[in-house]
Amino acid sequence: MEKSQPGRAKVTPSSMTMIEPRFRDIYKAFYKESYFTPTTLDLKTKELIAIAASLAAKCEGCLEGHIKKALELGLTKQEISDAIVVAIGIAAAGVVDMSDRAAVKFDLHHFE
Repeated sequence: MEKSQPGRAKVTPSSMTMIEPRFRDIYKAFYKESYFTPTTLDLKTKELIAIAASLAAKCEGCLEGHIKKALELGLTKQEISDAIVVAIGIAAAGVVDMSDRAAVKFDLHHFE
């Protein structure tokens, strides 16, 4: 997301320089609406989800931004670690799922 600092011009993040401005605006409006509008989830919980989702999406900039925001909101290193562990578990489950599908497809049942 763009950051505004007093006395500095807005700079488009390099990840968005190839996106037409009207589509950037649509994305930013969606992001703000889905993230900052009050819902049943508090902002700290949303940050923990965002950390895990950033890892799953392999978005380094997202991960760094969400960890920074989590720390600003007062989340502990342990809470952040717990979110990371959940993401690791989901990523590992994806590998298991894919290998299960390949085993069925190729009739490879080595350890039954």
